[in-house]
Amino acid sequence: MKSVNRTLSRYGTTVFTVMSALAVRHGAVNLGQGFPDEEGPEAIRRLAADAVYEGPNQYPPMRGLAELREAVATHNRRFYGLDINPETEVLVTSGATEALACGMLGLIEPGDEVVLFEPLYDSYLPMIERGGGIARIVRLEPPDWRLPEAALAAVFSRRTKLLVLNSPLNPAGKVFGHEELASIARLLLAYDAFALCDEVYEHLVFDGASHVPLLSLPGMRERCVRIGSAGKTFSATGWKVGYASGPAPLIDALARAHQFLTFTTPPNLQRAVAAGLCQNDGYFGGLAAQQQAKRDRLAAGLAAAGFGVLPSTGTYFLVADYRRLGFDETDAAFCQRLIEEAGVAAIPLSAFYREAPPVGFVRFCFCKRDAVLDEAVARLHRRFR
Repeated sequence: MKSVNRTLSRYGTTVFTVMSALAVRHGAVNLGQGFPDEEGPEAIRRLAADAVYEGPNQYPPMRGLAELREAVATHNRRFYGLDINPETEVLVTSGATEALACGMLGLIEPGDEVVLFEPLYDSYLPMIERGGGIARIVRLEPPDWRLPEAALAAVFSRRTKLLVLNSPLNPAGKVFGHEELASIARLLLAYDAFALCDEVYEHLVFDGASHVPLLSLPGMRERCVRIGSAGKTFSATGWKVGYASGPAPLIDALARAHQFLTFTTPPNLQRAVAAGLCQNDGYFGGLAAQQQAKRDRLAAGLAAAGFGVLPSTGTYFLVADYRRLGFDETDAAFCQRLIEEAGVAAIPLSAFYREAPPVGFVRFCFCKRDAVLDEAVARLHRRFR
């Protein structure tokens, strides 16, 4: 029998699925997979439910409902001062991951080089390789995850077509600063490359920091696509509604891929997300404040249990160093130990590296109810203190 596609099949089942299944089997508190355990805003959920009954429930426009595309454009102007044309410069997708896939399939040709920052979200490499791209990886090192500008410059060449930027960065919790973004922008201009910007945690930035889209920097308006996520912004990860904003030629390229992947996204969810993006500043500020408090709650608990806790200025995640507990095993082995012996699930940081990951780190998710975080901390304290 002939083989199936080797590019995708060699990746196997994601570690998030594996660890979640182990958590269920052992009755562990799951701080692994990154989804909230509370539902999103009630008014938005009711709007989505009502829209199913009211209809229409047929195919919406391939690029998204006009009201959502307008809301995305308004959101860009309101928060970042970006002037986006909702007709030609916005695309609605079935989740941000689909938008990323559309970018990788729609922008690169076989043999094009794509610059990535490691640690990286697990969908990037498979989709780049399936599109025929060649990954050029730049390592960010714990604990500060500083951008190594010399190493970044060294991977650029005349074959560089695309850079993928995730800020705030999952799993590191890093928010790229203006000087780092300016360094990236200079290289994109020098080598005439595009950028695909994964900004799904744009409203989950802490400690007074600001999220700055690369698209807003001088010279970037014509070569960047930025991607947002209703799932992250409205704590409704199962909705799978994403949106891409950028110059018309690049959005056209993404749309050509999108039409052959999912074609469109449920219209009731699009209507609800359009309303969500128009909420007042109190909602968006409250979301960040709520998650910052959860970050601080879990960070204090992990430290009390003996972990080294790395800084996190954005996302849902904390990276912790378990070597202080006296273990020198692999991160995957330690995560299995956590589940079996402490009853808490985390994700090994090696899941975010192609090879040779830093030793001794795991990722915890803090977007859970306070009682869940407290129970996880109590279990860790009993096992390790």
